[in-house]
Amino acid sequence: MFIPIRDDAPTVRKPYLTVTLIVLNSLVFLYSIFLGSRGFRLFTIQFGYIPFEFITGIELTPELAASAYLTPFTSMFMHGGWLHLIGNMLFLWIYGNNIEDYLGPVKFLLFYIASGLAAIGLYTLFGPHSQVPLVGASGAIAGVMGGYMVIHPRARITMLVVFIFIQFVVLPAKVVLGIWFIYQLLMSMIGSATGGGVAWMAHVGGFVFGWAVLKLLTKRRRPRASSSGDQRSYRVKWD
Repeated sequence: MFIPIRDDAPTVRKPYLTVTLIVLNSLVFLYSIFLGSRGFRLFTIQFGYIPFEFITGIELTPELAASAYLTPFTSMFMHGGWLHLIGNMLFLWIYGNNIEDYLGPVKFLLFYIASGLAAIGLYTLFGPHSQVPLVGASGAIAGVMGGYMVIHPRARITMLVVFIFIQFVVLPAKVVLGIWFIYQLLMSMIGSATGGGVAWMAHVGGFVFGWAVLKLLTKRRRPRASSSGDQRSYRVKWD
Protein backbone atom coordinates (compact mmCIF):
# COMPACT_ATOMS: atom_id res chain seq x y z
CA MET A 1 0.00 0.00 0.00
CA PHE A 2 1.31 3.43 -0.99
CA ILE A 3 -0.17 6.44 0.81
CA PRO A 4 0.87 9.99 -0.16
CA ILE A 5 1.62 12.13 2.89
CA ARG A 6 2.79 15.47 1.50
CA ASP A 7 4.44 17.20 -1.44
CA ASP A 8 7.04 19.93 -1.72
CA ALA A 9 5.40 22.04 -4.47
CA PRO A 10 5.11 25.64 -3.18
CA THR A 11 1.91 27.69 -3.33
CA VAL A 12 1.12 31.38 -3.02
CA ARG A 13 -2.66 31.50 -2.71
CA LYS A 14 -4.43 30.23 0.38
CA PRO A 15 -6.38 27.07 -0.62
CA TYR A 16 -9.76 28.32 0.57
CA LEU A 17 -11.75 26.40 -2.04
CA THR A 18 -9.83 23.17 -1.47
CA VAL A 19 -10.58 23.41 2.25
CA THR A 20 -14.23 24.24 1.48
CA LEU A 21 -14.56 21.16 -0.73
CA ILE A 22 -13.05 18.99 1.99
CA VAL A 23 -15.42 20.40 4.60
CA LEU A 24 -18.45 20.05 2.31
CA ASN A 25 -17.66 16.42 1.46
CA SER A 26 -17.14 15.67 5.15
CA LEU A 27 -20.41 17.32 6.19
CA VAL A 28 -22.41 15.44 3.56
CA PHE A 29 -20.90 12.16 4.72
CA LEU A 30 -21.54 12.91 8.39
CA TYR A 31 -25.16 13.77 7.56
CA SER A 32 -25.55 10.49 5.67
CA ILE A 33 -24.22 8.30 8.49
CA PHE A 34 -26.37 10.07 11.06
CA LEU A 35 -29.37 8.81 9.08
CA GLY A 36 -28.60 5.29 10.29
CA SER A 37 -27.80 2.25 8.14
CA ARG A 38 -31.18 2.17 6.37
CA GLY A 39 -31.24 5.94 5.91
CA PHE A 40 -27.67 5.84 4.57
CA ARG A 41 -28.67 3.23 1.99
CA LEU A 42 -31.75 5.16 0.89
CA PHE A 43 -29.77 8.40 0.73
CA THR A 44 -27.21 6.67 -1.51
CA ILE A 45 -29.89 5.28 -3.81
CA GLN A 46 -31.63 8.64 -4.07
CA PHE A 47 -28.65 10.91 -4.70
CA GLY A 48 -26.01 8.53 -6.05
CA TYR A 49 -25.49 8.42 -9.81
CA ILE A 50 -27.10 5.42 -11.55
CA PRO A 51 -26.19 5.14 -15.26
CA PHE A 52 -29.32 3.13 -16.13
CA GLU A 53 -31.60 5.87 -14.79
CA PHE A 54 -29.62 8.62 -16.52
CA ILE A 55 -29.63 6.86 -19.91
CA THR A 56 -33.20 5.54 -19.91
CA GLY A 57 -34.98 8.11 -17.77
CA ILE A 58 -36.58 5.22 -15.86
CA GLU A 59 -36.57 5.55 -12.07
CA LEU A 60 -35.70 2.26 -10.39
CA THR A 61 -37.06 3.55 -7.08
CA PRO A 62 -39.85 6.07 -7.87
CA GLU A 63 -40.47 6.66 -4.17
CA LEU A 64 -36.88 7.95 -3.87
CA ALA A 65 -36.78 9.78 -7.16
CA ALA A 66 -34.25 12.56 -7.64
CA SER A 67 -33.58 14.22 -10.98
CA ALA A 68 -31.31 12.01 -13.08
CA TYR A 69 -29.63 15.18 -14.26
CA LEU A 70 -28.91 16.26 -10.69
CA THR A 71 -27.26 13.06 -9.43
CA PRO A 72 -24.03 13.46 -11.46
CA PHE A 73 -23.39 16.50 -9.25
CA THR A 74 -24.72 15.24 -5.91
CA SER A 75 -22.85 11.94 -6.22
CA MET A 76 -19.52 13.82 -6.27
CA PHE A 77 -20.04 14.88 -2.65
CA MET A 78 -21.08 11.47 -1.28
CA HIS A 79 -18.93 8.64 0.06
CA GLY A 80 -19.46 5.02 0.93
CA GLY A 81 -17.47 4.87 4.17
CA TRP A 82 -14.85 6.45 6.38
CA LEU A 83 -11.86 5.06 4.47
CA HIS A 84 -13.40 6.18 1.18
CA LEU A 85 -13.84 9.72 2.53
CA ILE A 86 -10.48 10.00 4.30
CA GLY A 87 -8.53 8.66 1.33
CA ASN A 88 -10.22 11.02 -1.12
CA MET A 89 -9.84 14.06 1.11
CA LEU A 90 -6.15 13.30 1.69
CA PHE A 91 -5.55 13.18 -2.07
CA LEU A 92 -7.61 16.35 -2.57
CA TRP A 93 -5.57 18.23 0.03
CA ILE A 94 -2.16 17.14 -1.30
CA TYR A 95 -2.87 17.86 -4.97
CA GLY A 96 -5.81 20.26 -4.89
CA ASN A 97 -4.10 23.22 -3.23
CA ASN A 98 -1.57 23.41 -6.06
CA ILE A 99 -4.21 23.32 -8.79
CA GLU A 100 -6.24 25.98 -6.97
CA ASP A 101 -3.06 28.05 -6.64
CA TYR A 102 -2.48 27.72 -10.40
CA LEU A 103 -6.03 28.33 -11.65
CA GLY A 104 -7.53 30.50 -8.93
CA PRO A 105 -10.61 29.41 -6.92
CA VAL A 106 -13.34 30.06 -9.53
CA LYS A 107 -11.59 28.29 -12.40
CA PHE A 108 -10.49 25.53 -10.04
CA LEU A 109 -14.10 24.89 -9.04
CA LEU A 110 -15.16 24.70 -12.70
CA PHE A 111 -12.21 22.40 -13.44
CA TYR A 112 -13.03 20.19 -10.46
CA ILE A 113 -16.68 19.76 -11.44
CA ALA A 114 -15.84 19.24 -15.11
CA SER A 115 -13.33 16.54 -14.14
CA GLY A 116 -16.00 14.78 -12.10
CA LEU A 117 -18.45 14.93 -15.01
CA ALA A 118 -15.80 13.61 -17.40
CA ALA A 119 -15.17 10.72 -15.03
CA ILE A 120 -18.88 9.95 -14.85
CA GLY A 121 -19.12 10.21 -18.64
CA LEU A 122 -16.47 7.55 -19.27
CA TYR A 123 -17.90 5.37 -16.50
CA THR A 124 -21.31 5.57 -18.18
CA LEU A 125 -19.86 4.84 -21.61
CA PHE A 126 -18.45 1.54 -20.39
CA GLY A 127 -21.39 0.64 -18.15
CA PRO A 128 -24.57 2.31 -19.42
CA HIS A 129 -26.84 -0.35 -17.94
CA SER A 130 -25.32 -0.37 -14.46
CA GLN A 131 -27.93 -0.06 -11.72
CA VAL A 132 -25.41 0.34 -8.90
CA PRO A 133 -25.22 3.86 -7.42
CA LEU A 134 -21.90 5.60 -8.04
CA VAL A 135 -20.72 7.90 -5.23
CA GLY A 136 -17.48 9.64 -4.37
CA ALA A 137 -15.23 12.54 -5.30
CA SER A 138 -12.63 10.19 -6.79
CA GLY A 139 -13.31 11.12 -10.42
CA ALA A 140 -13.00 14.85 -9.78
CA ILE A 141 -9.88 14.32 -7.65
CA ALA A 142 -8.39 12.13 -10.38
CA GLY A 143 -8.74 15.15 -12.67
CA VAL A 144 -6.86 17.24 -10.11
CA MET A 145 -4.12 14.61 -10.05
CA GLY A 146 -3.88 14.61 -13.84
CA GLY A 147 -3.51 18.39 -13.82
CA TYR A 148 -0.89 18.21 -11.08
CA MET A 149 1.18 15.83 -13.19
CA VAL A 150 1.33 18.48 -15.91
CA ILE A 151 2.33 21.50 -13.84
CA HIS A 152 4.45 19.84 -11.13
CA PRO A 153 5.95 16.67 -12.65
CA ARG A 154 9.17 17.08 -10.65
CA ALA A 155 7.55 17.79 -7.29
CA ARG A 156 8.68 15.37 -4.60
CA ILE A 157 5.91 13.30 -3.04
CA THR A 158 6.53 11.71 0.35
CA MET A 159 4.88 8.29 0.41
CA LEU A 160 4.12 5.98 3.31
CA VAL A 161 4.82 2.44 2.12
CA VAL A 162 3.07 -0.36 4.02
CA PHE A 163 4.21 -3.74 2.72
CA ILE A 164 5.53 -6.22 5.33
CA PHE A 165 7.58 -3.30 6.65
CA ILE A 166 6.61 0.36 7.02
CA GLN A 167 8.78 3.16 5.71
CA PHE A 168 8.69 6.56 4.00
CA VAL A 169 9.96 7.06 0.46
CA VAL A 170 10.19 10.23 -1.62
CA LEU A 171 9.45 10.00 -5.34
CA PRO A 172 8.87 12.46 -8.21
CA ALA A 173 5.21 13.27 -8.83
CA LYS A 174 5.37 11.95 -12.39
CA VAL A 175 6.42 8.55 -11.03
CA VAL A 176 3.81 8.44 -8.26
CA LEU A 177 0.96 9.62 -10.47
CA GLY A 178 2.12 7.57 -13.44
CA ILE A 179 2.06 4.38 -11.38
CA TRP A 180 -1.34 5.32 -9.94
CA PHE A 181 -2.81 5.90 -13.41
CA ILE A 182 -1.41 2.68 -14.86
CA TYR A 183 -2.85 0.76 -11.91
CA GLN A 184 -6.30 2.28 -12.48
CA LEU A 185 -6.09 1.46 -16.18
CA LEU A 186 -5.03 -2.13 -15.57
CA MET A 187 -7.71 -2.69 -12.95
CA SER A 188 -10.36 -1.34 -15.31
CA MET A 189 -9.33 -3.93 -17.90
CA ILE A 190 -8.81 -6.94 -15.62
CA GLY A 191 -12.44 -7.04 -14.61
CA SER A 192 -15.35 -5.01 -15.88
CA ALA A 193 -14.90 -1.24 -15.98
CA THR A 194 -17.57 -0.81 -13.33
CA GLY A 195 -17.03 -3.92 -11.28
CA GLY A 196 -15.48 -4.82 -7.96
CA GLY A 197 -17.01 -1.97 -6.00
CA VAL A 198 -14.49 0.56 -7.40
CA ALA A 199 -15.23 2.72 -10.45
CA TRP A 200 -11.80 2.28 -12.03
CA MET A 201 -12.86 3.68 -15.38
CA ALA A 202 -14.19 6.83 -13.71
CA HIS A 203 -10.72 7.38 -12.26
CA VAL A 204 -9.20 6.94 -15.70
CA GLY A 205 -11.66 9.37 -17.27
CA GLY A 206 -11.11 12.05 -14.64
CA PHE A 207 -7.31 11.77 -14.79
CA VAL A 208 -7.12 11.94 -18.59
CA PHE A 209 -9.48 14.93 -18.65
CA GLY A 210 -7.48 16.83 -16.03
CA TRP A 211 -4.17 16.06 -17.72
CA ALA A 212 -5.50 17.13 -21.14
CA VAL A 213 -7.02 20.40 -19.89
CA LEU A 214 -3.87 21.52 -18.08
CA LYS A 215 -1.73 20.42 -21.02
CA LEU A 216 -3.87 22.57 -23.32
CA LEU A 217 -3.71 25.57 -20.98
CA THR A 218 0.05 25.43 -20.63
CA LYS A 219 0.42 25.29 -24.41
CA ARG A 220 -1.99 28.11 -25.20
CA ARG A 221 -0.66 30.51 -22.57
CA ARG A 222 2.87 31.39 -21.68
CA PRO A 223 3.32 30.79 -17.94
CA ARG A 224 5.86 32.57 -15.82
CA ALA A 225 8.16 30.17 -14.04
CA SER A 226 9.91 30.98 -10.80
CA SER A 227 12.37 28.74 -9.05
CA SER A 228 11.95 27.56 -5.50
CA GLY A 229 14.77 25.17 -4.76
CA ASP A 230 14.69 22.48 -7.41
CA GLN A 231 10.91 22.71 -7.88
CA ARG A 232 9.41 25.17 -10.33
CA SER A 233 6.19 26.98 -9.45
CA TYR A 234 4.10 28.02 -12.43
CA ARG A 235 1.74 30.98 -12.79
CA VAL A 236 -0.65 31.85 -15.58
CA LYS A 237 -1.61 35.41 -16.42
CA TRP A 238 -5.33 35.19 -17.16
CA ASP A 239 -7.04 37.66 -19.50
